[in-house]
Amino acid sequence: MTDLRPYWYGVCQQVARVLFTLFFRIRVIHRERLPARGGVLVVSNHQSYLDPILVAVGMPRPFHPMARETLFRFLPFALLIRSLYAFPVRRASADLGAVREAMRRLKDGAVVLMFPEGTRTRRGSIAPFKAGPITIAGRAGVPVVPAVIDGAFEAWPRTAWLPRPHTVRVAFGEPLSAEEVAAGDPETLVKVLWHRMQALQAELRRRSRCNDAI
Repeated sequence: MTDLRPYWYGVCQQVARVLFTLFFRIRVIHRERLPARGGVLVVSNHQSYLDPILVAVGMPRPFHPMARETLFRFLPFALLIRSLYAFPVRRASADLGAVREAMRRLKDGAVVLMFPEGTRTRRGSIAPFKAGPITIAGRAGVPVVPAVIDGAFEAWPRTAWLPRPHTVRVAFGEPLSAEEVAAGDPETLVKVLWHRMQALQAELRRRSRCNDAI
């Protein structure tokens, strides 16, 4: 039987691209840093409910988001996000099933998306996170690419019921290669990853100030 999900994903992506360009003036920079093939773990900050779409909407490869399991309790929504490659993870627990599923998809050549902060930011900053993503990538033998979203916190803060128009930018950082991940200390590498994400956020905010000044 033909798998229709790639076509469905492509249709949804095109619709989202148009809507997000109009509503959020989304801009994606350094997209060439995502490897063109093979398994990749993308690690992103978490600013809003929109983040899985924001990170993936401008990219040529489908993303497989690891999403909190409560999002799968409402069957129609669960069917929708599963059709877009999402899979559940239990927060605040060692969800070995989710880890195994992430590793399986990575070994199959997918782009898996994680939000290792665990929850949406309360102030727009990037919170420190643990070495779980590095461990998963090391076991799967894949590179890790940092991604940063900026502006989604203002577009849809935790205190708001609905999003509002606001410019959103997404940037991808220099990858940690599969060899670096396999040979390095996870605690050290997660700090490298976090600092790269901090630098990306600073770059996006500089770009935003420059555009505002024009």
